Amino acid sequence: MVFIDESGLSQRPHRCRTWAPRGQTPVLQYNFNWKSLSVAAGLTVWKFYFRVYAGTVKKEQVLDFLQALVRHLRLPLLVVWDRLPAHRSRLVQDYIASLQGWIATAYLPPYAPELNPVEYIWAYWKQHELPNVCPQDYWQLSETARRTLRRMRRRPRLIAAFWQQASLWPE
Repeated sequence: MVFIDESGLSQRPHRCRTWAPRGQTPVLQYNFNWKSLSVAAGLTVWKFYFRVYAGTVKKEQVLDFLQALVRHLRLPLLVVWDRLPAHRSRLVQDYIASLQGWIATAYLPPYAPELNPVEYIWAYWKQHELPNVCPQDYWQLSETARRTLRRMRRRPRLIAAFWQQASLWPE
């Protein structure tokens, strides 16, 4: 079983509470640029997989991510995801059908992001790994995103916590 979700990130920093010497207000300096990147992630019970894409996630990126998951996991998959139009696109559905049952899909109910443990990856990532990050350019944003996600992926207790928060942890 693999839960899949996508999230976006821009060069504009995600501001969080921080510290500074008394009397000196912290100042975040960043380029006023709206370039963004997107990340698709798939979470299994013990590990999560991700891919970073320029711009927004569309049907081509969803297809690329599914192909990468099939290559890495090499097992029949039950993919659980939301009803993003890219997930339901003809391109993605044709690819799934071409695998002849290798991938089964299930959709989360509408307006229920709390049931998807990948949402907790994004929350933790933006609140604890990327707060107040002010990249100089698009490349630095991409490299910071990759580095922090790789670091999170090496923490099995953190991954288990995402499952527990979604109340899907097997007892």
